[in-house]
Amino acid sequence: MELGMIGLGRMGANMSERLVRAGHRVVGYARTAESVQRVVRFGADGARSLSELVEKLAPPRAIWLMIPAGDPVDQTLQALVPLVRAGDVIIDGGNSYYKDTIRRASMLKEHHINFVDVGTSGGIWGLTEGYSLMIGCEREVVSRVRPIFETLAPGADRGWGHVGPHGAGHFVKMVHNGIEYGMMQALAEGFTILKRKREFGLDLHQVAQIWRHGSVVRSWLLDLTAEALQSDQDLSDVVPFVADSGEGRWTVFEAVDLDTAAPVITLALMQRLRSRDQVAYADRLLALMREQFGGHEVKRGQ
Repeated sequence: MELGMIGLGRMGANMSERLVRAGHRVVGYARTAESVQRVVRFGADGARSLSELVEKLAPPRAIWLMIPAGDPVDQTLQALVPLVRAGDVIIDGGNSYYKDTIRRASMLKEHHINFVDVGTSGGIWGLTEGYSLMIGCEREVVSRVRPIFETLAPGADRGWGHVGPHGAGHFVKMVHNGIEYGMMQALAEGFTILKRKREFGLDLHQVAQIWRHGSVVRSWLLDLTAEALQSDQDLSDVVPFVADSGEGRWTVFEAVDLDTAAPVITLALMQRLRSRDQVAYADRLLALMREQFGGHEVKRGQ
């Protein structure tokens, strides 16, 4: 099967390479010629424009977007609509907000263009391990691009599935990432406690390796944590600034809308936001409050 891939960052390029290795034809397009050449080197065809990408694909076409959420997706879809034909399939495999996905599906339906949202997990390891794919669209559309999903997933019969109508794929991926926030935060806090118990002189890499086998907390995240701790347990060259892609906060907003308690995910998000507070104004004000009511000492810098 052939597929157009728009967006050839590390993940998009890896997905393209996995498809090419399996015998699929991939036509890749990105804003930079360097990104396009990266996929051409392992056997994909390159395109210098969206129109050239569409021309190189035989209808009915399948085009996968692997680009940042938000305006870039809307702009790309608006550019594609005049180029594609009725019956073509456009797949958004990025981290789009599910409500935007529902709106986009409705817009494309007016042009008789099929839209598929695919929550994609796997990161940089997907090339070798496969990707977890959460798919939202009409069920009959899935069968048309099924060979693509079977190739990208860890196996033809596992790691992927049609989870519901338009928006469901991105919704499930959103909650997946919220859960990921909580799991990462728990591991980070646990290893911090271990490190602070200095009198035991614990080897954090050794502990992580022990937990990887037989423990109820064993996981891929723990595997990656063990690898990260192997060479540097002090992490002295890592700036304590944790970014987020937006899906954690969307999960929290959804929990509020659904009157559903999600304290772990919410606190994990708050910790990420706190990591970016270079001024720590709230902590400064707390210190002054303690001074005002109790005469407690305030540490003052230069």
